[in-house]
Amino acid sequence: MIKDNFKIAVFAGDGIGPEIMKEALKILNIISSHKKLKFQFHEGLVGGIAYDSYGTPLPDSSLKLALQSNAVLLGAVGGPQWESLDYSVRPERALLGLRGRLGIYANLRPIVAFDELLDASPLKRNIVQNIDIMIIRELTGDIYFGKPRGVKKRINGKRQGINTMAYSEDEIHRIAVRAFEIARTRKKNLVSVDKANILETMELWRDVVTEVGRRYPDVTLKHMYVDNCALQLIRDPAQFDVIVTTNLFGDILSDEAAMLTGSIGMLPSASLGKKTALYEPIHGSAPDIAGKNIANPLAMILSLALMFRYSLPMPAEADLVETAVRKTLADGFRTQDIHQPNKKLVGTEAMGDHVAKNLRKLLNE
Repeated sequence: MIKDNFKIAVFAGDGIGPEIMKEALKILNIISSHKKLKFQFHEGLVGGIAYDSYGTPLPDSSLKLALQSNAVLLGAVGGPQWESLDYSVRPERALLGLRGRLGIYANLRPIVAFDELLDASPLKRNIVQNIDIMIIRELTGDIYFGKPRGVKKRINGKRQGINTMAYSEDEIHRIAVRAFEIARTRKKNLVSVDKANILETMELWRDVVTEVGRRYPDVTLKHMYVDNCALQLIRDPAQFDVIVTTNLFGDILSDEAAMLTGSIGMLPSASLGKKTALYEPIHGSAPDIAGKNIANPLAMILSLALMFRYSLPMPAEADLVETAVRKTLADGFRTQDIHQPNKKLVGTEAMGDHVAKNLRKLLNE
């Protein structure tokens, strides 16, 4: 049942974050008005803008807001003016803090090649057409969180950097179950990516994923080494349906796959936990174009569609938002990052307006 007390924390963040968030909220307001729902959304500060005001990228007030919400919409964080800060208070630490405190463990990145943008891809049309991949990245383990870690001075006076790759059986089991469940809703093909021929941690990963797979006989499971997967994503990306992988490998492979579509500015993401989920575009804060009304808001709008799909029982509305985006592209409207000859160059606000116009038409049909 759809509830009108669904609580959303809105963190526009830094750089182009406020501009693209404004366009996403236009779409949210159209859906809520049409469905006669009153979503409760409250805005807060995270990232560099929060550091400037509070001395921390994740203030207690913002964390409390997120913990009390059913979903979090995040624009982007970071910028060159904060790069000299100590690692512990850099804007990006807000993301890790939110993920950790919200219990978020699964990052979903849909990699979809829009027909209207196939020529924008660095690969040939016949390679990228029909791409529809879901990359599922584990978020709580691996080398990003394993201990010991840090830079230490050895007895001989030379420094040594240490990071530890570590996974528990429970962490692997949890992400594997999520991946198999999602694969069941798609083409029922799952590729698990590891480096089990070299790393003991990855041997455990492969063993646990295989064990979980026995509970899903309707899903075809294939194991693939990460270096081969990186190659195959360029050679024949259409072979993939759902990919599940580790924190480190998922970070790299999802960005590689993003460029298959021609623009990282088109891709949304969802990070899921047991109670709360976080939705954000993957493109970053793009400080060089902030405030110029040229940023692409479509990834932020598509992230909103993912919220309708995964945090609310509103798959039809998610489809409508995605269709409105496709219709806007079919109408020939392009922001600077995806502009093509003979297409209509528009700014951030105008692109959001065109999506909103198409969404209203679809809702009234």
